[in-house]
Amino acid sequence: MKHAFVFLATGFEEIEALGTVDVLRRGGIRVSTISITGEIKVMGAHNIPVVADYLFEEADFSAADALILPGGIPGSNHLNTCTRLKELVLQKSKEDVILAAICAGPMVLGGLGLLKGRKATCFPNFEPTMIGSVPTDNGVEKDGNIITCKGPGFMFEFGLTILKTLRDEEIAEEVKAALLV
Repeated sequence: MKHAFVFLATGFEEIEALGTVDVLRRGGIRVSTISITGEIKVMGAHNIPVVADYLFEEADFSAADALILPGGIPGSNHLNTCTRLKELVLQKSKEDVILAAICAGPMVLGGLGLLKGRKATCFPNFEPTMIGSVPTDNGVEKDGNIITCKGPGFMFEFGLTILKTLRDEEIAEEVKAALLV
């Protein structure tokens, strides 16, 4: 079973993180939420507390198939200053793991130089943080092993794109159909 990790920092955008978790789990992906705060309970941008599955320092990322960075402010800023997370993202980028980021989350990938020459999208006005990218105005952009998303309004498309990449088109269409009922 494919395994995805969603990283939570204080001020993360709840719908982007939890909606993506929901879509992926419906599609048969094992998803673990990871707190980078040192606390198992993480407060979202809209004051919704979420209990993560693991603290960063307790998680085993050896079998990671996808690393997912939700947006939200200040959540994305916290992800972007987490040295351990950035080291993990760099390491996994060399292993062709899916790197997915939504809203302001692509700033982490841009700051690491992982978007150079790649099509990418993000929340309006965050384009300068996607250093070296070819910014688009699309809701979701997939370029190689990197998937970026404009924001919460495209969360389902983001989750389904990750699901299609990790599993296949048929599973993603089944989940999409079930969600649109």
